Amino acid sequence: MKIIDLTHTISNEMTVYPGGPKPQNKIISTVKEDGYKETEIHINSHNGTHMDSPNHVFEDGVSLDKIDVINFVGNAALVDCSCLGEGDIITYDFIEKHKEAIDNSDFIVFKTNWSKYWNTDKYLGNYPVISDEVVDFIVTSKKKGIAFDTISVDSIDATVLHKHHKILSNNILVFENLTNLDLIDTDNFVFCALPLKLENSDGAPIRAIAMID
Repeated sequence: MKIIDLTHTISNEMTVYPGGPKPQNKIISTVKEDGYKETEIHINSHNGTHMDSPNHVFEDGVSLDKIDVINFVGNAALVDCSCLGEGDIITYDFIEKHKEAIDNSDFIVFKTNWSKYWNTDKYLGNYPVISDEVVDFIVTSKKKGIAFDTISVDSIDATVLHKHHKILSNNILVFENLTNLDLIDTDNFVFCALPLKLENSDGAPIRAIAMID
């Protein structure tokens, strides 16, 4: 079995959503001085490769710690949208092209290869986003979740997170800021993305992997 890490490394200077705080992790003990190394971690719940729960956009939405772990693992369909560029839309045509794989999967993973711009200004630009028709399909598909190698399911200039609201209102999880999707050479794989179990969590960093037979 081949295992591919789909997770960006967390660092204090990494890309974050515009206006959001960067991680402020610092070493508080060292092997040389204390006999052990320990790091104090300060990180936003939506920094780096992470997932959103309904509690992210709804006050009464379910938080991550209340969601069964079975919803974080399952078969995934890879939808290749890497032909798209700035300002382009992921239309329903991409769903139709991968329909068989999608029908047999718990997750839909959209590959734009935008992760190659990670830690650059372009990453926070006009990355491809899914159309309203694709959102409607996702809602009716009853999948466990959808995933992207971009910073958001909504466009970067969205003032209201309409796509987040529609998808999360149906308890479909959203995974963002994946990387290395270009290393996956199959339409179907096992997707595993386990969040930190934080009380009343609206979202959390994850270690996401692809498992390929």
